[in-house]
Amino acid sequence: MPNCWNEIKNSFKLPKKIVHIIGTNGKGTTGRFLATYLKNMGFSVGHYSSPHILKFNERIWINGEDISDKKLEKAHKFLQKIIPKKYLDSLSYFEYTTILAMKCFENLDYVILEAGLGGERDATSVFKRDITLVTPIDFDHQSFLGDTIKEIATTKLNSIKNRGIIGEQIHKEVLKIGEKYPSYKKFLNKKEKKKIQKFIIKNRFPKYLIQNLSLALAFIKEEGLKFDLKYLKNVKIRGRMEQISKNLFIDVGHNRLASKVILKEFKNQKIDLIYNTYSDKDYKQILTILKPIIKKLFIIKVKNDRIEDRKKIIKVAKNLKIDVQKFKKVRKNQTTLVFGSFSVVEKFLNKRRKK
Repeated sequence: MPNCWNEIKNSFKLPKKIVHIIGTNGKGTTGRFLATYLKNMGFSVGHYSSPHILKFNERIWINGEDISDKKLEKAHKFLQKIIPKKYLDSLSYFEYTTILAMKCFENLDYVILEAGLGGERDATSVFKRDITLVTPIDFDHQSFLGDTIKEIATTKLNSIKNRGIIGEQIHKEVLKIGEKYPSYKKFLNKKEKKKIQKFIIKNRFPKYLIQNLSLALAFIKEEGLKFDLKYLKNVKIRGRMEQISKNLFIDVGHNRLASKVILKEFKNQKIDLIYNTYSDKDYKQILTILKPIIKKLFIIKVKNDRIEDRKKIIKVAKNLKIDVQKFKKVRKNQTTLVFGSFSVVEKFLNKRRKK
């Protein structure tokens, strides 16, 4: 990616400012809160996130809208002309889509750029960014990032090149490694923190989004911009404890940190969990965490090369004494959560739309 970018970067007109977001959980929501806020202030704004739920266009958000097929195709044709074939053949899917997004974001005032798997070696890290926001860092993608929090955090935090703001963390090691960067708490006073909490509750967002919105607004304060929650009008957060009907929720989370958040959201309740997961996820620990709130576990069939064999998940669930079955349909009048990955939520929503 770096060699490719060095060769073609003069063909691009980069956005005026790039806000890079790294971490394990909360990158997408932090980015969308920030992008919406800046857009409603009158700035031209782009937000690059991944993966998508139903359509690729969701990854490239410009001024409140997912990019159109027409604009996407125009940018794609441009890249096919300027990127040497030797690079086109070697670029990964994520590397190519990152360059594609940057072409679509030309000349914008702000671009919120969400890292993929890691930090310093991530495709998003080749661009000159003005500031990096750090969401909670936890165990995930150990085969790429390392087996300890110290290794994972170091890899991610090494991507900070200028300013950085550290968001809420559950591991002290992260704060120690990033101690030269200020905490988000430095930028927000008690009155502003209360306003953030009231906003989340009033809009019926899950409470864990308080920390994500706080990090986004810490940047607003650091940037010297006005703090006023009216700029979050009509903000849309997809797939994060999103309630899509009376008793039905979807969440694209897929790791231990996400499961701990869900445990808190459904505290003292019993829910049906519609679930599946990738083979590289620690689903035994995830199900162990969620066991206190699971009434029934339903395994939904998902076609994906990375998805785990359902028999293995069922075996783990039974060993944990969780009532597990293959998914057929949502039970009436029963609180239900669809969880496990973007692929799981995508499969469920497509299945639901066809009925």
